Amino acid sequence: MKTRPGICARKRRFRTEQEAMRVARDAQVSLRVYRCALCRDWPLTSRTKGMRLPG
Repeated sequence: MKTRPGICARKRRFRTEQEAMRVARDAQVSLRVYRCALCRDWPLTSRTKGMRLPG
């Protein structure tokens, strides 16, 4: 899925994967880290449909 610029601008993004992973690990819900193709930062998502899961 390609992220639109307006959606990308509203997301909380992290400069490093490690920082995003730390926040995802400490969250109350299950979150995954991914690299945004538009901004190249690291946002979080709770979506899993159609995405490769780490493993």
